[in-house]
Amino acid sequence: MLPWPGKNFIQVYLRRNPDLYGPFWICTTLVFAIAISGNISNFLVNFGKPNHKYTPEFRKVTIAATTIFSYAWLMPLALWGFLLWRNNKILNLVSYSFMEIVCVYGYSLAIYIPAVVLWILPYEWLRWCSIVVALLLSCSVLELTFWPAVRDDNPRVIISVMSAIVVFNALLAVGCSPVALLERIGLPFR
Repeated sequence: MLPWPGKNFIQVYLRRNPDLYGPFWICTTLVFAIAISGNISNFLVNFGKPNHKYTPEFRKVTIAATTIFSYAWLMPLALWGFLLWRNNKILNLVSYSFMEIVCVYGYSLAIYIPAVVLWILPYEWLRWCSIVVALLLSCSVLELTFWPAVRDDNPRVIISVMSAIVVFNALLAVGCSPVALLERIGLPFR
């Protein structure tokens, strides 16, 4: 999924055959990439410290799974409901099915997988750069895909919908690493 202006991901790729296979496995891979990268990063940061005994944190899988799958299903559900409601109020809006919206959200998370794998490296600037780049690419795909669905609506609605897409995607990007963020500011996550 690359954000090409003028190319709508749903119209070019999904209209003929939306599926849940790709989004499900992307979300699952992202969950395990977050958990594994977080554990390896924690191990490497504390490697060689005499008082540290490594124990894998399996809670990261549960937290990551809850966050990722909630985002990948609840955001499309909310957006689909809103677009359906607006389409009933204003005719001539582009409409997408729930399955198409779920596919777009699921596929837009694919860029986070390599970004999360880069967390293994012990460079804080690289971690943040990878997340920011992933956020920008993911938001671009979502914005370009959903722009046709809202562009003929009221300007306030357009700004609200597009801002909500960006804000929730940014919350996901920052929230992908709550363990690292909490440990960096000195709060224990256990």
